[in-house]
Amino acid sequence: MTDRTDGFVHLHVHSEYSLLDGAARIDPPSSNPGAPTIFTEAQRLGMPAVAVTDHGSMFGALKFFEAARAAGVKPIIGVEAYVAPGSRFDRNPGEREEKYYHLTLLARNETGYRNLLKLVSAAYLEGFYHRPRMDKQLMAEHAEGLTCLSGCLSSEVSVQLLNGQAERARQTTAEYRDIFGAEGYYIEVQDHGIGDQRKILRQQFELGRDLGIPVVATNDLHYTLKEDAKPHDVLLCIQQQK
Repeated sequence: MTDRTDGFVHLHVHSEYSLLDGAARIDPPSSNPGAPTIFTEAQRLGMPAVAVTDHGSMFGALKFFEAARAAGVKPIIGVEAYVAPGSRFDRNPGEREEKYYHLTLLARNETGYRNLLKLVSAAYLEGFYHRPRMDKQLMAEHAEGLTCLSGCLSSEVSVQLLNGQAERARQTTAEYRDIFGAEGYYIEVQDHGIGDQRKILRQQFELGRDLGIPVVATNDLHYTLKEDAKPHDVLLCIQQQK
């Protein structure tokens, strides 16, 4: 978050509740009450709303909601879900050894919020294998009120495109559209200067065009200011024990 971008809304945000991964603060630390937060920066940049999509959990949802309302910014509650390659009850990796894929889910209304709670809870109680995982059957049962974005480079569609499985990616995209409905599914594109992201961008736009699915641009936001990059790198080193 650096230059004013009136009207833009961050839909893929990892707060400090993405443990040992997210470093975007909901509230300033007590030791530095004037430190920038997600919401002070959203206000400064003219952003009317901001989402939270922590990894696999909604631990920070209430705190995020309250802080957003206090700042006059519309909160969008979501999660970056972990999706099992097959059934959430299976404890086996997929055909290319993937144990889970990423997917961005956002609540549009109270029904969607309640469905998100059910999905995340079931992912922990029924689908936990390395991560709390849900599956397509579960999502189909609780899709009302939710908006689904196809996800980052670790999503099912992106992995298939990167592996040269264009037709498979098309089928997967159509499957998610059928689960969430024509108004509830978007192709998520990102460009952080990463080669693999740019490698599949054209194909992502083509998927959207051919299947009549809108495209949305997101940033995979893990920290608030440019100067936070180095501390965030330290956080990742702790996570990876490197």
